[in-house]
Amino acid sequence: MEIFHSFSEDETQTLGRKVATALPRPSIVLLYGDLGAGKTVLTRGLAEGLGLEDPSLVHSPTFSLVHEYPGRDGPIYHVDLYRLDTVQDLYSIGLDELLDGHHTVIIEWAEKLKLPVDRAIRITLTVGQAPEHREIQVEWAE
Repeated sequence: MEIFHSFSEDETQTLGRKVATALPRPSIVLLYGDLGAGKTVLTRGLAEGLGLEDPSLVHSPTFSLVHEYPGRDGPIYHVDLYRLDTVQDLYSIGLDELLDGHHTVIIEWAEKLKLPVDRAIRITLTVGQAPEHREIQVEWAE
């Protein structure tokens, strides 16, 4: 496990770019953290590091649930599980197919993931004492 500290959105996005360079292709990245912890900002950096030319395209997919972005090594899927509660909900958005190991998938609110995932990278974002401080723990898949 690696632990990083960020004190701004720019630093969080930069960290996402750096982490992306170490990701195997394809990867499943599970993001954990409270509302406002910076999951979407980190995703913006991850997507940029994976070849998305315009990172401003990355927004929270809370209402559409899944966004697809063009990456250097194929599509990047950005999933938000915040509004989903059951395994049937996960199947209804096709998440089981995205988790088949052939796609790069970044999942926000991974706490709600009720499907087995092999070899996922787990990233936990925690709000620190200062308003902009984030502790970011990265657990690499074995």
